[in-house]
Order: sequence, then structure tokens, then C-alpha cells
Amino acid sequence: MAAGPRKVSVLLPTYEERHNLPLVVWLLVRAFQESGYNFEIIIIDDGSPDGTQEVAKQLEKIYGSDKIVSCMLCTAYIHGMKYATGDFIVIMDADLSHHPKFIPEFIRKQKEGNFDIVSGTRYKGNGGVHGWDLKRKLISRGANFITQVLLRPGASDLTGSFRLYRKEVLQKLMEKCVSKGYVFQIEMIVRARQLGYTIGEVPISFVDRVYGESKLGGNEIVSFLKGLLTLFATT
Repeated sequence: MAAGPRKVSVLLPTYEERHNLPLVVWLLVRAFQESGYNFEIIIIDDGSPDGTQEVAKQLEKIYGSDKIVSCMLCTAYIHGMKYATGDFIVIMDADLSHHPKFIPEFIRKQKEGNFDIVSGTRYKGNGGVHGWDLKRKLISRGANFITQVLLRPGASDLTGSFRLYRKEVLQKLMEKCVSKGYVFQIEMIVRARQLGYTIGEVPISFVDRVYGESKLGGNEIVSFLKGLLTLFATT
């Protein structure tokens, strides 16, 4: 079994997550403290007008600047990575749809197979989705199925963003990936396979956001399809 991460940096992108942020940070801190892993949480905020940045600063005071790092007016993972000091990086949503309790399972899986990437999957084992209506489930399943047929990436959940990466692997993938939006997560896995990186999977339960509204709309779906076809033509 591999030694596993010495320190995990969590990249937590936010936009208007004032209500969700304190709870997800508390859950993250608890998950790491109970499992005994060294960690830091990097809050990447894209200029939220709802007070998210003020909440992030308060959390930094509460938990300490060695555990909470606020990257204000940051627009992408690449900006947050500049602050990361861990040798492994977790990317997850801040809206409570990704539960931090799965992170210790990601780490155990990584150590088992010495994987470069561990991806949470809703479509394998006891993974699943809770709180979505039939339309949203069909969109997600359909997107995943189309992607599997076109790209054959060898992973069961391609549109999810809850993943653990070796830091140097994530940096390399960021350099290679050109997609935006939902296709970005797909391209990360496709490029990882092309570059010979190993991928493990852990079943997760995805829960619809607690506060606020989903950012998935018609424009995002059209953008996804265009991006997917571009990826199919160029890989």
C-alpha cells in the first residue's frame, strides 16, 4: 500500500454561497480531524455580491490562517492552486452537494492503488443522487451516457467534480485542458487517460444544494453539447 497524502489542500470554489460556506467548512474540518489527515481549505471566490467573502474572512479568523486560506476575486482553480501547499488536492463544490465525509474514503482508495486521481462516482456501487427531479436526473444520465459513447474514457462518472488529485497531476491537466463549464470535468478525465494517469473511483451520494439555486440552465446544456463535440473531434 502506498504512503498516501502528507497534506491535502481542498479547493472550494464559491459564488454566492454565504449560507452554505460555514457548514461545509465545519464538515470539512470535522472530517479531517476525525481521520487524522493534515489539511488546508482554500476558498476561491469569484467576487460574490452576497457577503460570501466576508464569511470566508470570518472563517479564516475562527479556524486559523494555516487551515483556511481566502483567495478573493479568484476566478479559477488555477488561481487557488497557487496557494495550495498540500501534495494532494481535493476539488469539490461548496453547496453541500458533495459531503466531506467521503474524502477519507478517497484517501484510503488512493493509498490502496497508489492512484493519481480518485473520482467520486454517482453511477457505481452504492453511489446515487438525492433531491433531483426526473428531468435533472435524465439530463445528468444522458450527458454521462453520450460522453461514454463518444469518448470511452474508462470512468463511470464524468460530469462530477468531486475528486482527489496528486498536485503535480492536477497542474499538468490544467495546462492541457481548454474546455469551460461542465465539459471541463470530462476533459480532465479524458486527458488523464491520454497521459497515462491512473484513476480510482469511490461511490458517493450526491445531494442537491441546500441553499440557493442550481446554476444549470439551457445555456449550460447547449454549451456542454458544443464542448463535448469539440472534445470528440480533438481527442
